[in-house]
Amino acid sequence: MLRWAAALATTAPALAACTGMSTSGVSGDGPRMITTQFTPVDEARNLRGILNKAYPDGVSLVLGDASQLGTQIRSQADSGNVKLDLIAGLHGDFAQLGPDYLTDVSTLMRHLDGAGIDPTFKELATLGTGRSWYVPWCQAAYVVAARKSELEHLPSGADADSLTYDQYLDWAVAVRRANGGKPRFGLPAGPEGLVTRFVQGHLYPSFTGAGVTRFRSDDAVTMWKYLKDLWANTVPSSTNYDFMQEPLASGEVTVAWDHVSRLVQAPADEPDDWVMVPCPAGPKGRGYMAVVLGLGIPKGAADVARASAVIRAMSEPDVQIDLLRKNSFFPVVKAGLPRDLPPAVRLESKAVRAQQGDPDGILSLPPVGLGQRDGEMSKVYRDAFTAIVLEGADIRRTLDAQARNMQRILDEVKVPCWAPDPVEDGRLCRVG
Repeated sequence: MLRWAAALATTAPALAACTGMSTSGVSGDGPRMITTQFTPVDEARNLRGILNKAYPDGVSLVLGDASQLGTQIRSQADSGNVKLDLIAGLHGDFAQLGPDYLTDVSTLMRHLDGAGIDPTFKELATLGTGRSWYVPWCQAAYVVAARKSELEHLPSGADADSLTYDQYLDWAVAVRRANGGKPRFGLPAGPEGLVTRFVQGHLYPSFTGAGVTRFRSDDAVTMWKYLKDLWANTVPSSTNYDFMQEPLASGEVTVAWDHVSRLVQAPADEPDDWVMVPCPAGPKGRGYMAVVLGLGIPKGAADVARASAVIRAMSEPDVQIDLLRKNSFFPVVKAGLPRDLPPAVRLESKAVRAQQGDPDGILSLPPVGLGQRDGEMSKVYRDAFTAIVLEGADIRRTLDAQARNMQRILDEVKVPCWAPDPVEDGRLCRVG
């Protein structure tokens, strides 16, 4: 998600000096907005165009580093010298700031009641309080992409739009056998791949109903055994794949799980030959990870009125559709999908909506409140995957060892748990 771009404008150093933020590009001279997302050159250019169209008075856009955002916002607020008017970031960015460093936007949220923002996302924006501290803006997710030709190998009675993990494994086995014993399923297990999100945000909630608090449970052991079986029917070179759209497009892989932005190019040339479906369900439900972006106002901002106007403008359905069209992030408001969307985006949208609307769905979030330590949490899951799945290590001993590493991180950052684990204000997260 977070890919950093080179400097995009000569004005960046000057604004960096006055904000104290890590920047890589600015535009406009209106309210000052920091974004930790859409930082690659093309995505930033798209975002500027969307902002300028939605809010013609202009927005000064700063491309920031998510690992530094919390520290810098707190530093500005504590010094009484807030240089930014608007924050565009992940739910976790706002959670680490909390009410002490964010402006209450409850009134603005009430004005948007008719927009149809998903109630789950509105609840997240309260940060466990009775008020709103940011406005949900857009979302991304993870889905399964497959060539239609592989649907003939689905297990008897299976529906591609509501698969279980057992059916997913049976499908992988059937496809391998039909291909002369060569696997055709893929996972993004390369150095920059997101296989850790597959484990953390999809398998764990689906098999255990939780994550951190059930990390080394008996259900977790069952889940890791399942993943070993799935991996045995996965293309071995998946350890080289960072973006699954590339092996899917080449035909080396025919069915794959990944982030929507890393699948969108696969069906570009032959969209009628592809399907995209929700992630499978496990014994506890259909676990899925949502990447929720929001817009918030730092406490002490000098231009709250214009920052609020930008948020209202970015909450318009046509603006959010424009963001979907250009940067592949989906609306959080009610918005009909136009016919001229890129075909892959339309396929993804159907899968994302079905996944999110599943009554047995279990929402999972990326780690919340870890700040610069987020990478260490991901490493726990990556190391467990490497040891258990790739190297054949004992599951129980590996989970016990990695649980100690995870607890050390949590003890040092002192944060509550996050979805899918129980979120209890004032109670620190404990590994179970």
